[in-house]
Amino acid sequence: MIDLGLSKLAIIGVVALMVIGPEKLPKVARMAGSLYGRAQRYLNDVKAEVSREIELDELKNLHKEVQEAAQSIKDGVENSIAQNMAEVEHAWRDDVPLPLATTDDLARKAREFRRKKLLRSSAVPVWYKQRHGGKMHVISGAARVAKFRPAGKSQGSFY
Repeated sequence: MIDLGLSKLAIIGVVALMVIGPEKLPKVARMAGSLYGRAQRYLNDVKAEVSREIELDELKNLHKEVQEAAQSIKDGVENSIAQNMAEVEHAWRDDVPLPLATTDDLARKAREFRRKKLLRSSAVPVWYKQRHGGKMHVISGAARVAKFRPAGKSQGSFY
């Protein structure tokens, strides 16, 4: 910017007063001020427009990057699905025998089944069990033995 100090402004004012004259100087000063204000507003508008264009370009680039990332993820998912489908079709066509279950697997599945059945049966509301004669409480094996043990042989702990 132009460096205008107080002395330079005073010299400009004296020259303008001599050239323009005292009658027209206020009108010229007002017009110069309004032109200066218009120029500042115009420059601010241009700066705002340039910054909006820059932001728009950045947003377009970001949008492009996001679309590329989404497309790459989509392609990866489609490729993995296609591979899995090919493996399933290959296994289906080849009739590969399934591995036989071991006794440990069967025992584990039986335990899980009993546990899930116990949870399902214990999830039934009490009013339904009372009405239909179902079990009211889940008791452990030791408590069941103690409950049905003959009275003469009980050892003091009763559940």
